[in-house]
Amino acid sequence: MAIQEPVAVDGQKLEQFVFRAVEEVGATLNAALVVMGDKLGLYRALAGAGPLTPVELARRSGVAERYVREWANAQAAGGYVTYDPSAGTYELPPEQTVALTDSDSAAYLPGFFQIALGTVIDSPRITEHARSGDGFGWHEHNHDVFEGCERFFRPGYNANLLPAWLPALDGVVEKLEAGGKVADIGCGHGSSTILMAQAFPNSTFVGSDYHEGSIATARTRAEEAGVADRVTFEVALAAEHPGDGYDLVTMFDCLHDMGDPVGAARRVRNLLADDGTWMIVEPMAGDRVEDNLTPVGRAYYGFSTFLCTPASLSQEVGLALGAQAGEARIGDVVSGGGFTRFRRAAETPFNLVFEARP
Repeated sequence: MAIQEPVAVDGQKLEQFVFRAVEEVGATLNAALVVMGDKLGLYRALAGAGPLTPVELARRSGVAERYVREWANAQAAGGYVTYDPSAGTYELPPEQTVALTDSDSAAYLPGFFQIALGTVIDSPRITEHARSGDGFGWHEHNHDVFEGCERFFRPGYNANLLPAWLPALDGVVEKLEAGGKVADIGCGHGSSTILMAQAFPNSTFVGSDYHEGSIATARTRAEEAGVADRVTFEVALAAEHPGDGYDLVTMFDCLHDMGDPVGAARRVRNLLADDGTWMIVEPMAGDRVEDNLTPVGRAYYGFSTFLCTPASLSQEVGLALGAQAGEARIGDVVSGGGFTRFRRAAETPFNLVFEARP
C-alpha cells in the first residue's frame, strides 16, 4: 500500500485563514446583533442623536443599559457605530443611519440580516435533510425568513420596478396605464403586487403564492394600502394560477425556487394574452461558477443551499435550479415553456430582469 507523503503547510497562510475565520464568526454573530438592534429600536434611537453614552442610549430605547453597552461595543468593533474613547460615547454615522433605519432607501439592510438569521436558525433541520436529499418546503421555515424576505427585497423593488424594470419591457407601461391585467406569481406578502397597483390605478392584479400564511398577510397589506378593490390574492401553485388573458405576468425572485419551473413557464404561456409579456426577476448570476465567486454570489449561494434548493427539492420534479442559475439556464426554462423571445431587459448589482414573449 502506497504511503501518502505529508503535505507541506504554509504557517503564514494557515494563520491568515484562522484570523479570517475569526472574522467570519464575528460576522455570523453580527447578523443576530443587527436584528437585535433593529427589533429593539437601538439604531433608530441612535439615528441623528449624535454621540450617546450607553446610559443615554438605554433611556432613549427603553433597553437595559448592560445589554446596550455590550451590544454597542460589538457594533463599534464591527464598524457599524463609531466610538469615542475619551467621552465613552457611541454614534451612528449618516451612511449607516440610512442603511439601518431608512426603510424607503434602496440601501436598507435590516431585512437582509433578518432573513439570514432566520435561515441560520433553520439550518440544522436542513442539514439533516441534506443527508438523504429530501427537500424542505418554504412553508416550513420560521417567521424571520418570511418577514426578512419581504423586507430584503422590497427596497430593491421600490427603487427599480417602476422607474427602470417595467419601462424596459416593450409596451408594458402603456398597457398598464390604459388598464391592463396583471398576474404576480409567487407574490409572497404582495409588496410587488401592491406597488404596481398603486402606480397603475386603471389596471387589475391577481397575486398568487402556495404559502397560505403569506397570502393572508398580502390581503391585509392590500387593505391597508387601499388597493383591495383592484388586487386579489389567491393561494395557488404556479401551475394553477387562475385566469387567462393577462397582459403581464411577473415572477419576482421565485422561478428558481419552483420544483417544476418549466411547467410553470407553460402555465404562464397559457395565462398570457397573445401579445402579453412575462417579466422574470432573478438573482444576479453568471452562467459559470467562477462568474459568481463574488460577495454577492457568496451570499446567494448560501441562501440557495438553505432556502432555494431545498424548496425546489420538496416539490414535484425538483429541478433545483438554485439562486445562481444564470441567464442561460433561465433561457432554457423559458424556451421549454413555449416562448420564442427571451432577452435580458435590465439588471442591478443584485438582480437580473428578463423579458419573455410568446
